[in-house]
Amino acid sequence: MTLFGRGKTGTDLFPQLTRLIGDRDIGDYAALHDGTWDAVVDVSGYVPRHVAQSMDALRDRVGRYLFISSHAVYQRTGVGPGSDEDAPRRPQVRDTEELDDDTYGPLKVACEDDVMARYGSRATIVRPGKVAGPHDPSDMFTYWVRRASHGGPVALPADPKQPVQIIDSRDLARLVVRLLIDERPGAFNAVGPAEPTTLVALIETCARVAGTEVEIVPVSPDAVPPLFPLVRTNWPTQQRSSARARAAGMPATPLEVTAADVLAWDRERGEPPLRNGFSPTEERALLAQQGR
Repeated sequence: MTLFGRGKTGTDLFPQLTRLIGDRDIGDYAALHDGTWDAVVDVSGYVPRHVAQSMDALRDRVGRYLFISSHAVYQRTGVGPGSDEDAPRRPQVRDTEELDDDTYGPLKVACEDDVMARYGSRATIVRPGKVAGPHDPSDMFTYWVRRASHGGPVALPADPKQPVQIIDSRDLARLVVRLLIDERPGAFNAVGPAEPTTLVALIETCARVAGTEVEIVPVSPDAVPPLFPLVRTNWPTQQRSSARARAAGMPATPLEVTAADVLAWDRERGEPPLRNGFSPTEERALLAQQGR
């Protein structure tokens, strides 16, 4: 096992592993010029240049190239619930490296295509949904775990019946390992939980794990920023099929376990301010408008 990165974060983790230092932003792959590996897992390829340069550096000294992509590659309209890995993708983009809502997915499409073109049957594409678990820096699931743990009226700027899909980070990791061991080619949707759930059911699950009671209070979504934690207006994007990944061996950690582990981690770190979601002051003001 070899870790390749800039050496700026997580340097105390996994001290027994070999660490190679480089920086794909500036094309520094010198540390990869020697050695052979059974497989590579590319977790940080966001633009075609990143992927092309890493493949040029590794050439045929890796057996399999597994690329972590995204559900953002899929077209946003014209796709119904239960869509699988063969759903239409968005047109690729190659003329920019600026990542935003319009370019992130199309740039990932270009990266996927380049990996497939170079490695063919030795290429594997994993398209995770929203990833959740301890140490998640995005706050998207952590927000609801923490909010539910405090109990009481909960402001929800969405339809409570909205479907939601998250994947436990450990299930994603185990899927990646299984795909490599089995040398499976092709694309796989990494989504969970195993049973369909909704936003209100997710919040109630988090409350049950924390031993609290919540009252869901729908509030207007007009005043909230885009990509509020787990809130999505395009419901089919939260109803993708995980059948292929499940058949390949992706496990299914119960939502209760994910919520309990995130709650324990968040409390251990002292519940620092979150970057996403309502602040306590903002939520109190919204609830007051609803008479709560």
